[in-house]
Amino acid sequence: MNTDFGYRTITVERPLRDENGQIVLATKGKQKGQPQPDTSLRDTENVPLNEDIEDYFKREVLPHVPDAWIDHDKTKVGYEIPFNRHFYVFEPPRPWLKLMRI
Repeated sequence: MNTDFGYRTITVERPLRDENGQIVLATKGKQKGQPQPDTSLRDTENVPLNEDIEDYFKREVLPHVPDAWIDHDKTKVGYEIPFNRHFYVFEPPRPWLKLMRI
């Protein structure tokens, strides 16, 4: 039941490129040799808890941005109860002609 309302917010990163279009690699720290993320291209996706993150990423993100990756250190879990989706019952409006007195 908890998985019905839960999701993980993943951070999708894309590489920083120099003026020649080449990917910029980090030169220091634990990320040395890895592509540096371009913060202006950073995005997030909400993945349902009952779905595998990697499967979702391959299906929904990689076809559009093949150079993207997930920053797993920024993944967060959240819950939302969409009341309208679960409890709202549509009632059609009254016919318009009945409102007008002809």
